[in-house]
This record gives sequence, structure tokens and C-alpha cells, in this order.
Amino acid sequence: MNIRSLTRGDGVVIGAAVLLFIASFLKTYDGIDINAWDGLGTGLGLYMGAMAGAALIVVNRCLPQPRKVLGLDLGNTGVAFTVLVAWIMFWDLVDVPDQVDAGGGLILGFIASAVLAGAAVATPLVPPLSAALVGAPKPVAPQPYGAQPQGGYGYPGAQQPGQPYGGQPQPQPQQGQPYGGQPQAPQQAQAAQPAGDFSPFWFAVPVARPLYGEDGSPAPIAELAPGTWYLAVEQRGAALVAQTQDGRRGVLQDASGIQRG
Repeated sequence: MNIRSLTRGDGVVIGAAVLLFIASFLKTYDGIDINAWDGLGTGLGLYMGAMAGAALIVVNRCLPQPRKVLGLDLGNTGVAFTVLVAWIMFWDLVDVPDQVDAGGGLILGFIASAVLAGAAVATPLVPPLSAALVGAPKPVAPQPYGAQPQGGYGYPGAQQPGQPYGGQPQPQPQQGQPYGGQPQAPQQAQAAQPAGDFSPFWFAVPVARPLYGEDGSPAPIAELAPGTWYLAVEQRGAALVAQTQDGRRGVLQDASGIQRG
């Protein structure tokens, strides 16, 4: 699980769930010393149901790929829970019994459930809510997981002294060969050069994005998560061929807003 894949909308969901938990211990009605936990249908069915929905949304977001249980997507199921609870809480607030007023637990519970449901529904639709909750960290080690040895390609710090950023190592003259001459095996040297002007580089995505197979399959083979560095090994138009930390390669079709290492 990767908590850096959480979005700002997920942060609102978590905050609303905490507020709903607090509201469950406040008085449901003024003048009557009862709260949500005095009735299991209210405490477990409504308040805990909304918190369970929030947990499903957050857990599903942290997983590398969306999961299904009995054919149901965890994230969508969690959203349905939160919307249903907000709907019931609204009518509980409207239909307060005679001779009593709504207490802090009911009022605060409705507000928290409405915010929870709104954030759950709006997160994939509103760009500010879809942004990463925690930005991608700066690399602190000269060679992160999967980096090439000194003089390898792409990652800052791997270049050799006197070599431009992202440049390829220069061939060394062999014995009996004039300086600047071609090596004995020009084919191997040319094969080590990337096509065109592209040089592999490390990058991080701003939000979770799918990685598709190089064979053009419509089903994603992995999901790139914010906060993790990936290696771009090839460029195909606007798309990038990326390599994950476990060695899998695929096509990142949406390369907008990526952070280069």
C-alpha cells in the first residue's frame, strides 16, 4: 500500500469520517440524554456505515490496483455507503420527533456525512481534489532502487565529470588507436545509444495513472503511484515507455504534469 497515492479529496473524506465519529457520541436530541450508540441501528447502521464507506475509499486508493470483492469495486461500494448515509441523515434531521429539537450529534452528524459523501463523489471529477495529498519526495540517494551504476543513464548524479546532464559516456581510445578514433566494435557502441535525442530519465506522477502493456492491450498492467520514482526508457509521441521498480515495462499514455528527477 502506498499512502502517497491519496488525494486531497481522500483527505477530506478522512477528516469528515473523524468528525462523524465524534458526532456519534454527542446528544442526538436536546433534552434527551441519548446518543447514536444507544441504538445499534443508528450507531452501527448509520454512523459506522459511513465510516466503513470512508475506509473502503481510502484503502482502495492506497492499493496498487483497484480491488473487487464479490464482483464489487471497493471504492465504488464505499462511495455508495456514504451517499446512502447522507440521504438517511438528512431525513432524520428533517423528521425530528415532536416536542424535541435536534441535538449536536444529529446536526453535526448530518454535516459530516454530507461533506463525506460530497468529497467521495467529487474527488474524481474536480481537479483540485484529485491532486496528490502529499507531493512526491525529492530523491535523497544518488542511486535509487533500480538505478544503473555510475555512468549509467538518466538519473541526476549518474553523469560523469565533464559529461553533460543525461549525456552518454564517451568511448575511450584503445591501445594503438589515435585519440578520438572509433573503437574496434562500432556496432556495439551504436547499440548502446538511445534512438534519436531521447535520454532515459526518472520521473514521478502527480496522481495515480495506469500503465498499459506495450502490445496495445486496453487493460492496464500496473498503476503508477505518486511518491514513487519510475524510469522512462523510451518516448512514443506524447506517451512514455516506463519501467516499474519490479522490472515491468509498459506505456504511460498520460505524461502530463510529471515531475522529472
